Amino acid sequence: MWGVAGQPISYSGQGFSPIGEKGRFVLPPDFRKAVRESGDGERVLCLAKHDRWRCLVGFGLSRVATLDDQLDREERVALERGVDFDRDMRSAQLFGFSKVPFDDSGRFVMPDRFFKVGNIADALFFQGGGSFFTLWNPDELARMGGGWEDAQEACAEFAAQAAASLAAKGKK
Repeated sequence: MWGVAGQPISYSGQGFSPIGEKGRFVLPPDFRKAVRESGDGERVLCLAKHDRWRCLVGFGLSRVATLDDQLDREERVALERGVDFDRDMRSAQLFGFSKVPFDDSGRFVMPDRFFKVGNIADALFFQGGGSFFTLWNPDELARMGGGWEDAQEACAEFAAQAAASLAAKGKK
């Protein structure tokens, strides 16, 4: 996955977006920049259901070129371990993403099906993951076990900040 000037695209950091007017979420600035670079300037967010967790996966267009290699690698590892591998199912999972446009401010409308498969409600927490990032319903993230403590605490902080910001706007 390569972006501008052949630099690899990597998604790191965290962010938060309450659902806004017209049912839109906002892609945090660092993620927005990386997704745009991944798409050679195109403002297209690729979204899919995570294959194991109750969350979504987001990435930019350059990752699409690496999905066949990922599929081959996963199949090879499964064969080496003697584990069943359903190449057709995994291919459908990897390539079944949706292309979602976003504006210069990062606002995007999530396709309805992702609200159900990701159990998304009125807010999203974004967690960097290298070649992709995850998008969580804060309640789903809170149910994750050990290893997720930092993300859970960051999400709680971001949610509190968003609530305070909303309350301050309401007082004006």
